[in-house]
Amino acid sequence: MVRMLYVTPALESQDQRVLHEIEDMRRDLKYRLAENHRWDGQLRRQLQARAIQGSNSIEGYHASVEDIESIMSGEEPLETSSRVAREIAGYQQALTYIQLLARASVFRYDVGLMNGLNFMMIGHHSDKTPGVVRPGSIYIRDYDTGEVVYEGPDVELVPGLLDELIAWLNEGDLDAPGYVRAAMAHLNLVKIHPWRDGNGRMSRALQTLVLGRDQITTPEFSSIEEWLGQPQVTLKYYAVLGEVGGRLWSPHGDTLSWVRFCLRAHHLQAQRVARRLAEAGEIWVLLEKQIEADGLNPRAVSALYEVFVNRRLRRTRYQADEVLSQGQAVRDLRDLAAKGWLRPYGETKGRYYAPGPRMAVIKADFAERAEPLRDPYV
Repeated sequence: MVRMLYVTPALESQDQRVLHEIEDMRRDLKYRLAENHRWDGQLRRQLQARAIQGSNSIEGYHASVEDIESIMSGEEPLETSSRVAREIAGYQQALTYIQLLARASVFRYDVGLMNGLNFMMIGHHSDKTPGVVRPGSIYIRDYDTGEVVYEGPDVELVPGLLDELIAWLNEGDLDAPGYVRAAMAHLNLVKIHPWRDGNGRMSRALQTLVLGRDQITTPEFSSIEEWLGQPQVTLKYYAVLGEVGGRLWSPHGDTLSWVRFCLRAHHLQAQRVARRLAEAGEIWVLLEKQIEADGLNPRAVSALYEVFVNRRLRRTRYQADEVLSQGQAVRDLRDLAAKGWLRPYGETKGRYYAPGPRMAVIKADFAERAEPLRDPYV
């Protein structure tokens, strides 16, 4: 049978070096996560929210991390429109399932799984035949000019291409590094573009699933979706996809530039996650000392950690994290505001807490100390 997919490239010496550095960072991260810390749950939730934010922002669906965390917990977001909230909720459902699949003892890729994930993401768009292979041609247009920048393969080819991709996911290039296989899964799926909508998000989610199945770290710690969602990185992401794939389905070119782009993203995101993990321990210990000196309940540290990493905190989030009654949560947050740690805004359901003057000083200090990430290819 003639191979119809993009072919996994051979890595050069510099790519091998970058790959080894990524694996060392991920291995270190795995060992550090083996120990239980009070902040682990919040850090995992924030990483998942940032992955959801990144992948959806690429498609033009913008929401704050705080609103995404609210949607993840079943709450109404404060700022995000209902239209965008539906996109966020669909993607969160698919990523949650991917987290389960990453740990499943019995697992194989199949077309039904791929269609099911697509339905989870865009099932609210009944006019886009969610979870079903597109019935006709598909074109990707430049948002600004309307120009067609990519035309997917003929619809008659799509079932066979999906079957070949599934066979490769289960049995192909198994000796290739997981990061490389994940990148190639992403590239092939986004170029096949098998559905009427959700193809980009599906391809990024598939990359996360392939990494999760490698058991290096859990999906939220191995995903590069947050990194890809940064505006300047998104531009480079589209550029390298266009460079490798061209304007038409043509799986015959060199794919090394794409794999290299993904390896760089993994390296930089791994640096960022390692920094956040180290920072979490440092800030938690610092806040514990401050809370003790103020005579406040030690559990209130989790509220302060939330506003350290995000812009705001809602009472319901803190209440759920610490398993408190509404009255206990209200009193704790009131005490934190009285001590200058938090500043309340809004009323009733719209009420939230932002960093107060004391927390603002700590946030500024940590921001000033942060060193730039190192580009592994420079």
